Amino acid sequence: MDWTASLQGLIGGVLIGLSATWLMATLGRIAGISGIIGTLVTTRPRGDSAWRLAFVLGLVSGPVVLLLVGGGLGNVAGAPGEVIGEPAGGIPLMLLAGLLVGLGTGLGSGCTSGHGVCGLARLSVRSLVATITFVVAAIVTVFVVRHVIGGGA
Repeated sequence: MDWTASLQGLIGGVLIGLSATWLMATLGRIAGISGIIGTLVTTRPRGDSAWRLAFVLGLVSGPVVLLLVGGGLGNVAGAPGEVIGEPAGGIPLMLLAGLLVGLGTGLGSGCTSGHGVCGLARLSVRSLVATITFVVAAIVTVFVVRHVIGGGA
């Protein structure tokens, strides 16, 4: 068993939980990434943009800081010298997947962070149903791509 990867996952999970708790405790906001970014990009709320921008910059800066201190990015690279490898299914499939995820967050009124992390912690039945839907859709998608279509590893 790779204890380093498990420890990194544990630390990452704790940091996500702490950031979600901090945001709720200090601003009364749910740490739903799709809502934070969507509102920042589409409506640009006056007086409400600073914390959203700081949150997004924190998300983006995490991997940069990890690289600067000599850490790796885990299994995102295809070869030892690469930072980010070629998308497993190719760029068109990656773009389609991103579009479908965006549509799904709109239809589900949130994403895995808003429903899965924050909603479940608040014992929201709606978030439980949404999270189960996300997980089942992910399982079906992986099965179809790997075993029906025959793509990627």
